Amino acid sequence: MKSAAHSLSADAILAQLGTDPRRGLSSTQVAEARRQYGVNELDTAPPEPFWRKFLQQLNDPVIWLLIGAAIVSGAVGEWTDATAIVAIVLLNAVIGFVQEERAGRALTALQKLAAPVARVIRDGRLQSIGARELVPADLIDIEAGDHIPADARLVSGAALHVHESALTGESTPVIKDSSAVLAADLTLADRRNMVYQGTVPGSGKGRAVVVAIGMQTELGRVAGLLETYQVGPTPLQHELAGLGRTLTLACTVIVVIIFLLESWRGRPFVQSFLLSVSLAVAAVPEGLPAVVTFSLALGLQRMVRRNVLIRKLPSVETLGAVTVICTDKTGTLTRNELTVREIVTASHRYFVTGSGYNPHGEFRRETPAGEKETVSAPDDLDLTRLVLVADRCNHAQLVPAGDDDDNWQVMGDATDGALRVVVRKAGLPEVSPDRRIHAEIPFDSERKAMSLLISEHAQTAVLYTKGAPEVVLNWCVAESRNGQITSLTSARREEIRQSAAEMAARALRVLALAWREHTAGPTELAENELVFAGLVGMLDSPRESAGASVTKCRAAGIRPIMITGDHPATAWAIARELGISQADDRLVTGSELDSLPDTDLDEQVTRISVYARVTAENKLRIVQSWKRSGHIVAMTGDGVNDAPALKAADIGIAMGASGTDVAREAAAMVLTDDNFTSIVDAVEEGRTIYDNILKFLSYLLSCNIGEMLLMLIAILLGWPAPLLPVHLLVINLITDGLPALALALEPPEPGIMLRQPRPAGSSMLSRELLGWILVQGALLAAVGLITFGILDRAHPEEVAPVRTMTFCVVVAAELLRVLAARSQRWTFWQLGPLSNPLLFAAVAVSGLITASLLIVPVAGASFQTTRHAPWEWCVLTALALTPVTAIELAKWIRQKSRS
Repeated sequence: MKSAAHSLSADAILAQLGTDPRRGLSSTQVAEARRQYGVNELDTAPPEPFWRKFLQQLNDPVIWLLIGAAIVSGAVGEWTDATAIVAIVLLNAVIGFVQEERAGRALTALQKLAAPVARVIRDGRLQSIGARELVPADLIDIEAGDHIPADARLVSGAALHVHESALTGESTPVIKDSSAVLAADLTLADRRNMVYQGTVPGSGKGRAVVVAIGMQTELGRVAGLLETYQVGPTPLQHELAGLGRTLTLACTVIVVIIFLLESWRGRPFVQSFLLSVSLAVAAVPEGLPAVVTFSLALGLQRMVRRNVLIRKLPSVETLGAVTVICTDKTGTLTRNELTVREIVTASHRYFVTGSGYNPHGEFRRETPAGEKETVSAPDDLDLTRLVLVADRCNHAQLVPAGDDDDNWQVMGDATDGALRVVVRKAGLPEVSPDRRIHAEIPFDSERKAMSLLISEHAQTAVLYTKGAPEVVLNWCVAESRNGQITSLTSARREEIRQSAAEMAARALRVLALAWREHTAGPTELAENELVFAGLVGMLDSPRESAGASVTKCRAAGIRPIMITGDHPATAWAIARELGISQADDRLVTGSELDSLPDTDLDEQVTRISVYARVTAENKLRIVQSWKRSGHIVAMTGDGVNDAPALKAADIGIAMGASGTDVAREAAAMVLTDDNFTSIVDAVEEGRTIYDNILKFLSYLLSCNIGEMLLMLIAILLGWPAPLLPVHLLVINLITDGLPALALALEPPEPGIMLRQPRPAGSSMLSRELLGWILVQGALLAAVGLITFGILDRAHPEEVAPVRTMTFCVVVAAELLRVLAARSQRWTFWQLGPLSNPLLFAAVAVSGLITASLLIVPVAGASFQTTRHAPWEWCVLTALALTPVTAIELAKWIRQKSRS
């Protein structure tokens, strides 16, 4: 019934539904329909218990590994280790739970969007009822400012314009026509005899018969898409899961090797097992999950300062891996504010600067030489006359939207609003207070024009008309040229038609304006013998910064794709202007996409840069096709029709100011300033976060590998253990923990936005990074072994103090090495010693904590010291400096070899 409603006449649909066009449904019919169809509300999934949300924070292989390490540590009596690890796991889970508690409320927002009240005709009376009480076949009245309460077929209407951008992406109000009978296969945006739940009439009024309620509406269909789509893990979660599996395998291998070695050497079974397990626990970077969470939370705070709000913590980093941004046009790349861009009069063509409803701009007149000169509207008679017509034939108001002079809003029709802005730019006097409207012929879809008969200052009344060029031009007999009224010849009519067609071909919405003095009475109003004033071309203008942002995206290796519900010509014009479409790119409409199987779409998706007249399902298919092609996809949008694709993308980006609640709740990220440029800033922040994660991952793992190599080689050489488990725990949690946190504060490295995105599915531990980690770990192990060997030979009877000094040298080497961990490409001095002052503070605090363990009695025998000769201190200092010196020297040599 609903799908065919637009293809039936109003009388036919009323007859099919059994609705009386004057009396509506009877009480008996309403009761029967409610038993059959239920109430007019959206289904919601039962809320997930908070305890389950909390436990989901533990569903990570690295966390499992830590939990296993804690259990083993407790089983062997290492309660200090076990307690520290459990505390880290709980802290990580609490932070993640708090950040994500508000996720998944899209269906609730959809319910809020639905209209709470409807005016319905039942038993011959107009009644106001709750929207949830509507049933199919109800007859409803709608007017400007209402929220449409259900999907309905218009049966009558007067100048009804409906804002449908939130549902279809159409940038301008849709002119409705109750008399239209349309083809069954028309897209949602072209069904001008239908109104849909959640959209808003901008002007006019109408009567309609309900054809769908609740989950059967277009809004309900979007809700169904949101409910059934399951969000997958982010790229970082994928990579951390892989890292967790690698670490688990490594720990298992370590346990087996050390246990077999100790057993082979004749050590008792229990001691061999305890030693191997304690070393395996030490190999786990206990601080990694906490540092990752801290880094993401820190990035979240930095993004807030850049007008970006992250709703799902792991998504903070995802933007750094994005390879494709599928962006909505209306309200995202453009302002969703019609702007007059071009004016054509009999004497000149003018280009109007500025965008949106901001009433600041200039008129630039095209000279015969093709140049543009700025003109003052009051000094140009033809331009003044056209602007006067635009001002008088107008019901909209332009009012400030804030305290500053840059934010304005239109009260009334968007087309009238665009004309009102041009009047302000021209600097003409406001409408006279004694203006009197004698008569009006309102706009309708058949006439495609409107006229107002107005008098001012007790002067002769003037008829002002605007409308479609092909209509208004037929009513004109003359035109204004250089302030004079001249006859409109056939040749001039053809020139005007060609100008209008050329402007329309560039996706401008073209209006013709005309006027004449009215000498007859107001009851004899006729739209004829008009004087043609000129053409006005308007467009939903791109944001001022959108073009530069698209260029930055391409430089960063990110492909921008436009997906819009707007007209194909408009979409293509904006895409070309912003640089989204290139020479060989294609445009595909939603109807063409419907006939394209997924396999064909996957094959062609990289050659399509613009999609127009698309539905919510189309957007979802496009996002999924790019993901199947191995790309990391971001989707931006602001409307209800964007919500399923926002949720399906690797990261959904909603508009915060102009976006719907549905879009914001479905997205992982919200732009609080609705500025596409903020996405580029967020990409840079995401790449910086990932870079910093790799830095402290490299730092922590190389430390753990160094410790394991130190212990393993000592065992193979038959030496006593150079470090005790408590030493290893202190190094992992205190010595390395604070500097690793400080690495999360590193600023972006030079040229970070000139790199290509990292490959989808790549491992965090790339071959190059793993080699870097192994080299640093080997350096640390060598320093520890040499230190222990020298001191053990010098103090053979004092094993405990030798271990303590080995511990101190390893700690000093680690604290100095963090200075080299700031970058794999750039040396410490090239980055600037003071670009991250908190790193020095972390090194100082870690050093002080370590030093306090040597002098506080509670530390016990684990940190005994002894006196050392001056030469020993010199050797120990040189050993501590060796890793950082070698690493920085290697970076410098590599730079020189590439230059």
